[in-house]
Amino acid sequence: MSNNVKISMDRVYRTRDGQEVRIYAVDGGGKYPIHGAIKVDEENFWAMGSWKKTGKYAVEFETKEDLIEVKPRHKRTVWINLYPNGKSSAWEDKRDADILRGSGAIACIKVELDFEEGEGL
Repeated sequence: MSNNVKISMDRVYRTRDGQEVRIYAVDGGGKYPIHGAIKVDEENFWAMGSWKKTGKYAVEFETKEDLIEVKPRHKRTVWINLYPNGKSSAWEDKRDADILRGSGAIACIKVELDFEEGEGL
């Protein structure tokens, strides 16, 4: 995690090892101004935690308790017209893919997308 990361109340976080995190305050002051809790078991037990403003738990190297932002996931279905020259065109529904295909297409495939916001950018 870089030093320019700023933890925010309007984002969702997990620990580096995947535990759910609740953030209660980002302005606690001192060396560890981020206050919250880590869900430590399936019975809904939450352990208190404090982090540096960069999301680091205690030390300068990575720990399993460091905060990692959870980006929203999106699901989408698209229809892709494929052409022999390597070109393609994607459409939100099959009807548009069929209407706008033109001649020469070699396939029209349905693709189910499931991706994290910002993935590949």
